[in-house]
Amino acid sequence: MKGDRGWIPGEADLDWIESIAPPLSSAQEAIEAAAQQPRVPIVDRDAGRVLSVLAGGRARIVEVGTAFGYSTLWLALGQPPGGTIVTIDPDRERTDRARGWWREAGIPDEQITQVTAKALEAFAAGDPALAGPFDLAFIDALKPEYGAYLDALLEGRLRPGALVLADNVLWSGRVSGSQPDDENTKALRAFSERVLGDERFTATILPVGDGLLAATWRG
Repeated sequence: MKGDRGWIPGEADLDWIESIAPPLSSAQEAIEAAAQQPRVPIVDRDAGRVLSVLAGGRARIVEVGTAFGYSTLWLALGQPPGGTIVTIDPDRERTDRARGWWREAGIPDEQITQVTAKALEAFAAGDPALAGPFDLAFIDALKPEYGAYLDALLEGRLRPGALVLADNVLWSGRVSGSQPDDENTKALRAFSERVLGDERFTATILPVGDGLLAATWRG
């Protein structure tokens, strides 16, 4: 029995939350604007705020998929002093722009290491920057490869108690079956079912943004 879901927050509630949240930095606003034309996928602002909270106390973070570095910036702003992030993306043009925005936001260069490569190739090559163990892993890249990214992370790259986060797992309602399946939908559904069904994780899906999977690795 599912139980009574009761009240569900609406637009007015979300607007109120946004109204009392700390204002965005100029760098965050610039990334949001740049991502509109041409369309570059970045996390929803609400999901970014969650990432920042979850990054607290996480000294070593790995991110699969940088794009314009919006999620990277949210993670960096939430990290404790001395924390580091390794972020992977093959598109140097985008990540060079991201570096500029991180600097504008006051993030020191040494906090964020960029790996310019396809993620699975970088993991397979044994890039020393990706050696781990990491305290948090954020996945937001090619949807059909989510499962393979997780496999790579489970090869000794996660510290016991590490968080694994993945964006887009609701895929605008398609994963729940409300819209027709495609390759991305099927891959995301399989990924979420795998993680939530794996006893080595304590996991759930937060209905934030486009769906944020959050899982604690028990090791």
